[in-house]
Amino acid sequence: MGMEKVLSELNSTWTGMHFQYELHHRTQVPLLRMDEELIETLEDNQVQLQNVMSSKYIAHFLDEVSSWQSKLSVADLVISIWFEVQRTWTHLESIFIGSEDIRSQLPEESRCFEGIDDDFKELVNSMHQTPNVVEATNKPGLFGKLEDIKSRLSLCEKALAEYLDTKRLAFPRFYFISSADLLDILSNGTNPHQVQKHLSKLFDNMAKMHFEADEEGNPSKAALGMHSKEDEYVPFIQACDCSGQVEIWLNRVLDTMRSTVRHEMTEAVTAYEDKPREQWLFDYPAQVALTCTQIWWTSDVNIAFARIEEGYDNSMKEYYRKQVAQLNTLISMLIGQLTPGDRQKVMTICTIDVHARDVVAKMISQKVENSQAFVWLSQLRHRWDEGDRHCFANICDAQFLYSYEYLGNTPRLVITPLTDRYKDPILG
Repeated sequence: MGMEKVLSELNSTWTGMHFQYELHHRTQVPLLRMDEELIETLEDNQVQLQNVMSSKYIAHFLDEVSSWQSKLSVADLVISIWFEVQRTWTHLESIFIGSEDIRSQLPEESRCFEGIDDDFKELVNSMHQTPNVVEATNKPGLFGKLEDIKSRLSLCEKALAEYLDTKRLAFPRFYFISSADLLDILSNGTNPHQVQKHLSKLFDNMAKMHFEADEEGNPSKAALGMHSKEDEYVPFIQACDCSGQVEIWLNRVLDTMRSTVRHEMTEAVTAYEDKPREQWLFDYPAQVALTCTQIWWTSDVNIAFARIEEGYDNSMKEYYRKQVAQLNTLISMLIGQLTPGDRQKVMTICTIDVHARDVVAKMISQKVENSQAFVWLSQLRHRWDEGDRHCFANICDAQFLYSYEYLGNTPRLVITPLTDRYKDPILG
């Protein structure tokens, strides 16, 4: 009686158990919806049948129990592989069917996926016409068809992964973003205005670009400058062509960004002494003004050391007084009226200036008289090489070429004795 009751409940449960569906957003194909109650009931009933099979009174019900075991086992396998295939199909459908760029780049795989697409939709429609879970999943040959589709999908996935790797090799910064983002970039590759939303993931602080307008007033594919996340605008030294394959024009953007920052730095270093620093710093982007301030600090300290060796014992103290005066000027500017961007720029330079002043004060208190002293060599010293027209960052006996990555107008952490031990050769 107990067994008969279990089997009766089992039959009642699965007679009324139906799949739930939701429409695919692009194709309106009815896709299976994940049903936690269905999965839980399936697992519980399989355990229940195993317990029944171990009973010594099974003989009379053996065929019926074995039949249910087989049906539920097949249902479990089919549901599991179905969701796996459905998930992969959903991911690849938007790529191989929905993206013309990818279809043109991977024609053979696209044709292969079209066959998969037809087969899967046929299975979906067949499943949708048979709402009962056990009946739908136990159709002859269904599991084999799903396995075949799964293996063909894995070939498409492998080809897609290899294709993405070729793009990552062409523009290595693609390694830092997800495959989903990379696919979105590649599918919109010929439209730089659509790719712009991903710039902040590929560059340190480039949020968007400013494009030249065509004759009708619409944005063209020639970028004229870049905006940071703080909305600082820096014009490129020459227009950057953003047409063609996305990895090629992104490399052009990278080169243009670096050459622009380097050009601005060249101009700023040369013009530093042409006008008071508090006026000079507003002529250049925040990153350039800060770096050139650090370059001139290194230069002024080295000049002070040279004068000490010539017999001017107070040259370092004179430079210290100049630093204090420069700091006071910046502080008085902060009290006055400034735009948010200019205020951030002045605050950043103030932060680094305070540290520079403290380093000079330390060298004065320790009576350092030689530029080869460790107190000075252990500092991060930016240097401008007139011959190479490059900025170098030196610390002890190490030297790094400045990378000219555009950093925008961001704040700097206050430098303390602890953080001073962990210097970044690029950011300072």
